Amino acid sequence: MTDRIIPIIRATRATLPPGRDLAAAPDGDLVDLRRRRVRDLRISVTDRCNFRCVYCMPKEVFGDDYAYLSRKQLLSFEEIERVARIFVDLGVEKIRLTGGEPLLRKYIENLIERLAKLPVEITLTTNGSLLAKKAQALKNAGLHRVTVSLDGIDDATFKRMNDVDYAVGDVLDGIAAASAAGLAPIKVNCVVKRGSNDDQILPLARHFRHSGHILRFIEYMDVGSSNGWCMDEVLPSAGVVARINEEFPLDAIDPNYPGEVAERWRYADGGGEIGVISSVTQAFCATCTRIRLSTEGQLYTCLFAQSGHDLRALLRKGGGDEALRREIAAIWRGRDDRYSEVRTAATALPAAKKIEMSYIGG
Repeated sequence: MTDRIIPIIRATRATLPPGRDLAAAPDGDLVDLRRRRVRDLRISVTDRCNFRCVYCMPKEVFGDDYAYLSRKQLLSFEEIERVARIFVDLGVEKIRLTGGEPLLRKYIENLIERLAKLPVEITLTTNGSLLAKKAQALKNAGLHRVTVSLDGIDDATFKRMNDVDYAVGDVLDGIAAASAAGLAPIKVNCVVKRGSNDDQILPLARHFRHSGHILRFIEYMDVGSSNGWCMDEVLPSAGVVARINEEFPLDAIDPNYPGEVAERWRYADGGGEIGVISSVTQAFCATCTRIRLSTEGQLYTCLFAQSGHDLRALLRKGGGDEALRREIAAIWRGRDDRYSEVRTAATALPAAKKIEMSYIGG
């Protein structure tokens, strides 16, 4: 295979004057080697999922004999809260709970109640299959927002994508329950895989227009090493916008905050908004403020990382909060990741083994 560089439109590399202090910004905030602040902490609470989405947990890899983490390997809620509290002290403003499927973690409401006491926004990403039963309890525990994955509005297409025969109606019921519980507006994420579900772009747009929810389309990414990713199956976000704009004219709108990963578009007739996340064709590494904590306490500075930093060992060997704080700060200060800026078609080969999305979350 010949390496093919994917064109990058808006990614840039920060330039630092010689001798500039890389440890902290002028206002004292923690920054990495590319002057990026830590703002978003994503916490995976389980490596298990009840879906087998073809781009995330294909059945041929995650079959009945797949070895998941044992309960004693998982961080406890107390350990997660302790790490989260330190991250908030270091500048984190938003915490997102992910998986696997986070609603499979028993008593997830108890963790949310703990985290909701911190001065940050608490959000959760789910496949929606259990949301109808859980939505009110999640809201009561202090959850602020929920994001639901939905890769098609046609039942046959959706079942082919999740590969376990869950119906669209199960997810739509969860969205309705979350809205009724006060978790709206809900973000609905669709991973677009060319040739598999790109025919669902317009049907999804038609369904969620005027719903009050925000539909977002995500380019199919080479997360992990098991989904057989290749560039030919990526539909650039520009193509998604063009398809929708042809039927429903769109106007570009400003981001909600610096570093927002979704490019926002508004229906010209007032029907709401959509978003596109272009991490393949329009890398946003230069403004990435995210760090990820795995369910067993590994800290990852990039979604496409090959290895993490073991916080669980420090937690369980009796390290105090100050030692933990120093370790976390050192990890972020040494961060230099920009995978999406240097991605090539060769990433489809098994040579570069990366963490799986089901293990670390999106």
